[in-house]
Amino acid sequence: MIEISNTVFIADREIEISAIRSQGAGGQNVNKVASAIHLRFDIPASSLPDRYKQRLLQLNDGRITQEGVIVIKAQEHRSQEQNREEALRRLQELIKSAIVIPKRRKPSKATRSSQRKRLDSKTKRGQIKALRGKITD
Repeated sequence: MIEISNTVFIADREIEISAIRSQGAGGQNVNKVASAIHLRFDIPASSLPDRYKQRLLQLNDGRITQEGVIVIKAQEHRSQEQNREEALRRLQELIKSAIVIPKRRKPSKATRSSQRKRLDSKTKRGQIKALRGKITD
């Protein structure tokens, strides 16, 4: 079981894990050993609370398909077990990040001093540009 929060858990039967051959360099070993892990997690069919499901499906993440399936491929490590742990950790982080609601930004108002400085610098810049003109006698 994967623990998401104190009250939310994901059962192992809901996560589909398969071992595949890893991509890239690795010599002869890469052609013989299936050390990469391909993890699939179906959001709509899961036992997650509805608010978790809604937040996950609203995410604009390339790992979530149109059907609402999270697909994670882990192949950083040479060992299958380490890649399995890495894939599960990424799934856990994705679900945890989806439920965190970012704080709303309160727009601040510019101070009088900053407004005055801005207008003074604009006036000064305008004077400099006006002095660049042609000299007429």
